[in-house]
Amino acid sequence: MIQCKAGGLLRGAATAVLSLGLLAVAACGTGASYSQALIDRAQAQGTAPDLIYAVEVPGFELAEQSVGVVGDDGFGAVYTSPPGRQVELRVNRGTFGDAVCAETPIFDAEPGSAVTCDRDEAGWYRSGGGRHEYVAVRGDHLIRLVGRTGEVARDALKSAVAGARNAVGDGTSTGDGSPPPSPVQRGDLPTHGDMAPDNHVGPGG
Repeated sequence: MIQCKAGGLLRGAATAVLSLGLLAVAACGTGASYSQALIDRAQAQGTAPDLIYAVEVPGFELAEQSVGVVGDDGFGAVYTSPPGRQVELRVNRGTFGDAVCAETPIFDAEPGSAVTCDRDEAGWYRSGGGRHEYVAVRGDHLIRLVGRTGEVARDALKSAVAGARNAVGDGTSTGDGSPPPSPVQRGDLPTHGDMAPDNHVGPGG
């Protein structure tokens, strides 16, 4: 039987089982998920549902307290690994391309550091100022995963960005499957005039 674990695929001794396992590896690590409480918290802070993404970075775990809004409606989360290593996920609306790659500073890099760019099938790999990151374009937004050079490998950043998944399905769900709340019906609003509440006290006060 093939199982998914943090370390990857459990391989059997037989060649046939190994071949089947390699075909099934795409089912492992297809994007971590967040609890509904974390999703609700991010949305309550102003994060747009379609910008809430989750990734899997080998050897790193989500720091739940880091999940929240970035900028106007963007999303951010930090993944950590002992002793104090960090990888930061940021998702914002915007565009990206070769023309702006080297001119766009890397988050939290040493000020004034030159940025080198290398584009591949996953996106743009950028490095400079002791930091490196992958930037991937998804529709009208950017997924950025950044960490310190030497604390996380380029291949780890690349695979994590390539496997990033929206954590709220299509980005329009309320999360629990229930319809959006209906407007509250008030019985003290008249159907004519200036629509001011009717505060009339009946007989008996």
